[in-house]
Formats: sequence, C-alpha cells, structure tokens
Amino acid sequence: MIIINFKLYKNTFGKGALKLAKICKKVMDESKIEVVLAVSPVDIYKIKKETGLKLYCQNIDEYEDGRWTGWISANQMKKAGASGTLLNHSEHKIPPGKVKKILKNKRKGFEIVLCVRSIGQAEKWALKTKPDFIAYEPSYLIASKDRSVSSEKPEAVKRLVKMCGKIPVLVGAGVKNKKDVEIALKLGAKGVLVASDIVCADDPEKELKEMIEGFKKVC
Repeated sequence: MIIINFKLYKNTFGKGALKLAKICKKVMDESKIEVVLAVSPVDIYKIKKETGLKLYCQNIDEYEDGRWTGWISANQMKKAGASGTLLNHSEHKIPPGKVKKILKNKRKGFEIVLCVRSIGQAEKWALKTKPDFIAYEPSYLIASKDRSVSSEKPEAVKRLVKMCGKIPVLVGAGVKNKKDVEIALKLGAKGVLVASDIVCADDPEKELKEMIEGFKKVC
C-alpha cells in the first residue's frame, strides 16, 4: 500500500490534482499494487468520480452534522467519496483529546491513518485510540533529500511494528526510492506514506513506478 499525500502544492489541487490522480491510477492498474491518494477535500468528489481510486482526506475535524460552520466531518467526506483520512500529520497536528474524540465517533467503513512522530507518542496515547493504521513519520525527516525513516530509524520501525500488533504500520518521511520501500517492508511495515518525491517530480509516473519496484521485490 502506497499513500500519496498531495498536500497543497500548486499542481496538486484542481486540474493538477486530477491529472496526477490519473497518472497514479495508470501505474496502479499496471502494477496491481494499491495506491491511495490523500487529497484536498475540495477535489475528492471529482477525482473519485473520474478515476474510482481509493481516496483519503488529509484531515478531518471531530464534529459531525449540525451547526459547525467551516469544519470538515467524516460523514461529509465519506459521502463525497473518501474512504478515510490522515490524522495528526506533523503539518497538521491535533491534540490527543481531539484525536480520541474523532476515533471514538469513527464511522464504519471510514479508515483512520493516525500519524505519529515518535515511538513515545504511539506508546503513550496513539495506540490506545485503536486507529486502522499507524503511520510513523519523524518530522525532521519529512521531505529530506538524502535521508529516510527506513535508513535512519530501522530499529524504531521494528519496535513500533511489534508494539502495534494487529494494527498495520506505515512509514513515511524521506521515503524516496525502491530501496527505502524494500527496507520498510522487510522491517514489517505494510506500506509507505510519500509526498514530494512523487507529486513534485518532473516525471511522477517514473518515480511511482520505481517505488513500486520495492514492493515487487518483497511481496
């Protein structure tokens, strides 16, 4: 499983998001490796309708239906076509109490990928919320050009995998090539969370295909 976080680059919303999504779908269809896109909420309906890809939001709020002007709910996103969301990404940090409330009210069939920046954070409170996935992303490695979580934190990844038990672990931060993917999977991770290396690439199709080669070597 590869989750591609579109973030908020100039080319990752509107027409640019749809163009990039179609490239990702082409690669997924050819490789048979699951690719999930974490996109802007304003693009979910359009991308889902035109590609059928599995989509995540980049964040949701704890509120549901009612008088909550400007907030984003799980129900709202699910009806728009999202299958889940990232939560507590290092670029959109959420207090533990809010995370717990969102997980407590989680809707059936809506997946939560809970991001943690350290093993301590996972151990202290994140695992207790019982998300669908734990994504380990040390913030100092995010968007790194020459280091990745796979090469810098292998022991931490192994420890987290053991700690999480039946909750699948994803790893991100600096993941940029098939070697990073291969190492992550061999350490016990079930997938990777990537962003700039693909969405900011001159040739995103080529970059995504290279990462998928890491899955083929292990899976």
